[in-house]
Amino acid sequence: MFANVGWAEMLVLVVIGLVVLGPERLPGAIRWTGTALRQARDYVSGATSQLREDFGPEFEEFREPLSELNKLRGMTPRAAITKHLLDGDDSIFTGKFDGSEPRPQPQPPSVEPSTPAPQRPTKFDPDAT
Repeated sequence: MFANVGWAEMLVLVVIGLVVLGPERLPGAIRWTGTALRQARDYVSGATSQLREDFGPEFEEFREPLSELNKLRGMTPRAAITKHLLDGDDSIFTGKFDGSEPRPQPQPPSVEPSTPAPQRPTKFDPDAT
């Protein structure tokens, strides 16, 4: 639940709590929050175990589509293209091809210098500035 909360965010929350609650009530609020989170985690794990007991082996059938959705949740556009269009071969993105010889890089066509094009006189509008 709080996997993405780092130390910097926790420090910001403690400072905000210190300003809002004050130094007297902050330790009690932290203790209450920890207890509430622990109880919520216990309720969720109890409900999960109760569902496993009630459904038995059918519970895993319900979990399979959810695990597929979790796989899609973390999929980036690059990963989707690699998986579905390129059959998992990401060498086009990494530049590492399976061939034994490196592919030559295309060279831009050489342009021979020619006579420069005549330049037009630029118009200057003093009122525009």
